[in-house]
Amino acid sequence: MEFDMDTAWSGLLTALIGGLAWFLKSRSDEIDRVQILLNRTREEMAKEYVTKADVHADINRVIDRIDTLDAKLDRLMERK
Repeated sequence: MEFDMDTAWSGLLTALIGGLAWFLKSRSDEIDRVQILLNRTREEMAKEYVTKADVHADINRVIDRIDTLDAKLDRLMERK
């Protein structure tokens, strides 16, 4: 069997392209995995944490209730 430069060159290019394809596929799979983890993290954050707007709305409701109670107490104290 003779050693042919064309065959060697084709083998080398095939190995390089195959290695590059394998590397790109592994990177693509890793990016997909990270995107899935990121989406799961976002979902978990939404379950456990509230936004500033939600907190402010809840606090304002509590303050409104306290103000109403305070007004009722003031009226009660004025009657006595």
